[in-house]
Amino acid sequence: MTTEHQSCRSAFMHMSEVSKRQQVRNFVQSLDMSDYLVETDLFPREVLEAYSALNMEMKITDEQAQYVDEQRGGSQGNYREGMKQKIANVVDCLAHYPQSKRAVITVCNEPMPEHSDDANAKCLRELHLYLDEEDKLSGTVFFRAQAAFLFPKNIHLIGSIMSEIARQLPQKPALGSLFYLATVLVADRS
Repeated sequence: MTTEHQSCRSAFMHMSEVSKRQQVRNFVQSLDMSDYLVETDLFPREVLEAYSALNMEMKITDEQAQYVDEQRGGSQGNYREGMKQKIANVVDCLAHYPQSKRAVITVCNEPMPEHSDDANAKCLRELHLYLDEEDKLSGTVFFRAQAAFLFPKNIHLIGSIMSEIARQLPQKPALGSLFYLATVLVADRS
């Protein structure tokens, strides 16, 4: 399938524009992941780096911990549980079976999430990774829901995960594209 990949910045601007008019069901786009940094007032670089480190189960400093709050995602945006093992599993999979279709990070850790519990209702659901025809690390991501204003944090996490996997693979692939799907796109959480 050949599609034009847009930058993460232009994708964020497009998402923000279309979602301010109405919610959008089954939103899709193809992203160029070579630059996944999208800074905003709410998400400057240091906040994005703190959130990505936290969600990748890395140690964060006291300074980084001050950025973690409900406005920026709260428990619904906490994807940390088991992430180091999930990343290691994908690295092992692609290192031993480069053409595998099983390099998957499942984010939902609760098999029967309670709909009334935000902590159980994670928005990011799965990240499928693969080495494309050009031997770049590419993927597909599924979101239950995406609030456009939180996209910079989510895409930075996905890009950081992809970068960490690429760093650990023997061939050190460049980042390729990301096919992005959200069941529902909204402007914000209200």
